[in-house]
Amino acid sequence: MPARPGERRLQILRALAQMLEEPRGEKITTAALAARLKVSEAALYRHFASKAQMYEGLIEFIEQTLFGLVNKITTEEPSGKRQLESMVSLLLGFARQNPGMTRVLIGDALVYEDGRLQGRVNQLHDRLEASLRQALRFAVGQGEIDGTADPTARANLIMSYVVGRWHQYAKSGFKRDPMEYWSGQRAELLGDR
Repeated sequence: MPARPGERRLQILRALAQMLEEPRGEKITTAALAARLKVSEAALYRHFASKAQMYEGLIEFIEQTLFGLVNKITTEEPSGKRQLESMVSLLLGFARQNPGMTRVLIGDALVYEDGRLQGRVNQLHDRLEASLRQALRFAVGQGEIDGTADPTARANLIMSYVVGRWHQYAKSGFKRDPMEYWSGQRAELLGDR
């Protein structure tokens, strides 16, 4: 029975993400990826023109997942403060559930790859920060959090916190839970009244 269209691409991306979950963080080669899948390197290149395209596939998955959930939060949650809390919990929880993807989010997996991939991840971070800033402005407007701090600066602080927690998680070999201190740090970080 032949595979459905796109099924092999998905298998390749899953295998790549699984390889990124290995705590040693070694460079992943197409030969090692092909060996894991028990196919030839040529078989990989029938589905992706380059290894960079494979990483782009992972980045697209991350973008679709995170922004799909962020949009759901902003649409369904009327409280700006709870939007913020939910977004940060989402970002930290996504890392916990997807250790290999965390290495992509912090750029660790992209060090030896095409520079445009890191640019795309940077753009993803900027978009996430913009979503946080929008929720912050909404929460300030509702009087739910202190409005004396600049929303742009606070959104940057929150995003820096998230990226820092991602780094600690990845650099600890996925042992330090990214949500470890979130409940205790939430009030101070978000500027609760």
